[in-house]
Amino acid sequence: MANIKHILGLAALTATAAALPALAQDAAAAVEAAAEAAPIMDKGDTAWMMTATILVLFMTMPGLALFYGGLVRQKNMLSVLMQCTLITAMMMVIWVFWGYSFAFGGGTSPFWGGFGKLFLSGVTVDSTAATFTDGVVIPEYVFIAFQMTFAVITPALIVGAFAERMKFSAVLLFIAIWTTFCYFPVAHMVWDGAGLLFNLGALDFAGGTVVHINAGIAALVGAIMVGPRIGLGKENMAPHSMTLTMVGASMLWIGWFGFNAGSNLEANGFTGLPFINTFVATAAAILSWSAVEALTRGKASMLGAASGMVAGLVAITPACGQLGPIGAILLGLIVSPICYFFVATVKAKFGYDDALDVFGVHGIGGIVGALGTGLFGGSMFGGQGGEDYSTIGQTIVQAEAVLVTIVWCGVVSVIAYKIVDMIVGLRVDTDSERQGLDLTSHGESAYHS
Repeated sequence: MANIKHILGLAALTATAAALPALAQDAAAAVEAAAEAAPIMDKGDTAWMMTATILVLFMTMPGLALFYGGLVRQKNMLSVLMQCTLITAMMMVIWVFWGYSFAFGGGTSPFWGGFGKLFLSGVTVDSTAATFTDGVVIPEYVFIAFQMTFAVITPALIVGAFAERMKFSAVLLFIAIWTTFCYFPVAHMVWDGAGLLFNLGALDFAGGTVVHINAGIAALVGAIMVGPRIGLGKENMAPHSMTLTMVGASMLWIGWFGFNAGSNLEANGFTGLPFINTFVATAAAILSWSAVEALTRGKASMLGAASGMVAGLVAITPACGQLGPIGAILLGLIVSPICYFFVATVKAKFGYDDALDVFGVHGIGGIVGALGTGLFGGSMFGGQGGEDYSTIGQTIVQAEAVLVTIVWCGVVSVIAYKIVDMIVGLRVDTDSERQGLDLTSHGESAYHS
């Protein structure tokens, strides 16, 4: 009997030992499945996105403020700084209250995000936002802050069109209305998974349609509806400080790396593509603008180099995640002559006073960039388009996205300006405009002798 028990015990041990590898495999598979199911939050991604967010804020404060401030006359320097500062503050509050919800609220509408995240409802330190890699996430608060800086700079760009003549109260009221009914819906249409243009297949990596075409069209409408500055074409309206303009433009370029490379939402190998494209497209556009000026005017100017810098940054914005560096350089070379033509010829021919060329550089540059995303996105120019990529097909989709943005923004902008005009009036009086908005609107002077 003892022998039988011993034999049975050995048999049980043998069977258990034989089953252990299978049990270990099952356990390992369960652990692996759980790991796959759990989203990954990398500290490096989070740190990079917070850095990128600060860089995009740097584009507005102080980059854009100084860029625009140097371009206006001395008596209006502080008015531009104040407009950029107050728009920044106002947009941050609006974004938290309803902007984030209207853009990324999780709704199923193709046109806006709904009310689901009003006042950041449901957002906690544990909630996350998806990235472009399945299963990889970043903190939702970081995503909200990053997108908030885009909502800051877009309306701030518009003020360059009606600089030196629009009421301060009118500027702020217009921006509040315009962002609510134009910027937030367009951001949803382009960047949200339920959005109209997202599902159309439009490519806009960092904001060619959402930011630049949007701002450019609103700027053109504003320049026309507010009317030209007093003395345009008769008085000297040259920039009062090209030094500050160059400093501001350089800050824009630095901040733009957060704008473009940050839009990948991760710090990985792919982030390097928009990163290098932001260098080379901008460099090509500077060279191109300066060459055009030298050929047409006999001299290349600092104003032209700064304008080319911004034009290149604008054009590569929608394309930076699709084009290779060679395509980015080609895009930069192409965009400057086109923008120069609109700034130097078209504006004069049609007589609208886009004071700081927001439409000519941002609007036109954004359109060129959006179309160039399709044209240069294939493998021929080192782009990300695969074997089934259709240059013509994608460019048609890009053109449709451009058209939708122009129509939507144009209609909303006209209505918003009309509403503001009826409530507070758009323009300062003649005496205030002649004296300068620094003193008449803010009681200060930018410089003291």
